[in-house]
Amino acid sequence: MIHESRHPLVQHKLTLLRNVTTEPKKFRELIRELALLLCYEATADLAIREIPVQTPLATAVGHELLDKIGLVPILRAGLGMVEGIWELMPSSEVWHIGLYRDEKTLQPVSYYNKLPTLPTVQVCLVLDPMLATGGSAVAAVDVLKRWGAERIKFVGILAAPEGIKMLQTAHPDVPIHVAKIDARLNEVGYILPGLGDAGDRQFGTG
Repeated sequence: MIHESRHPLVQHKLTLLRNVTTEPKKFRELIRELALLLCYEATADLAIREIPVQTPLATAVGHELLDKIGLVPILRAGLGMVEGIWELMPSSEVWHIGLYRDEKTLQPVSYYNKLPTLPTVQVCLVLDPMLATGGSAVAAVDVLKRWGAERIKFVGILAAPEGIKMLQTAHPDVPIHVAKIDARLNEVGYILPGLGDAGDRQFGTG
């Protein structure tokens, strides 16, 4: 299932993010803010249970989160999304998967995996600003499923129809949460109209 955010704040911040004049510091801030907003939407179905809580005046019925969350940023661009989500869920665990896209073949190449031996969370959020060809997202979900992850969601900022199709074909059980679905990929696998290279623009290496 694909979830494209309609929130006005998401649309506003995405416009600023796209702007070619947005400098790396502001770009990183916007990535963090968008990640927080998108995570809020992506976690609306987390499991909770009722617990009593004592207020200054009386006892109330409160709720406690049951699901433990794991954040899985795809290095390196996904790193910028972690900080915003940590502000919302500071107890989340963070596990890194290093993948890069071969610029000639457009296929994902794995170079780093720091998952523990056994799963320690109930829900994994795969974080990557761009769902372009879909190769890296599919590879990351492959790794998590082999690891034994129970529930996996993809949270990104921009997606191309090609990437959505690849991820949904390979893993139809993984919901996709993004700020915007763009028109298409160009001849070298970049999203159009897109926002350029999310990693380079975050880290000032473009």
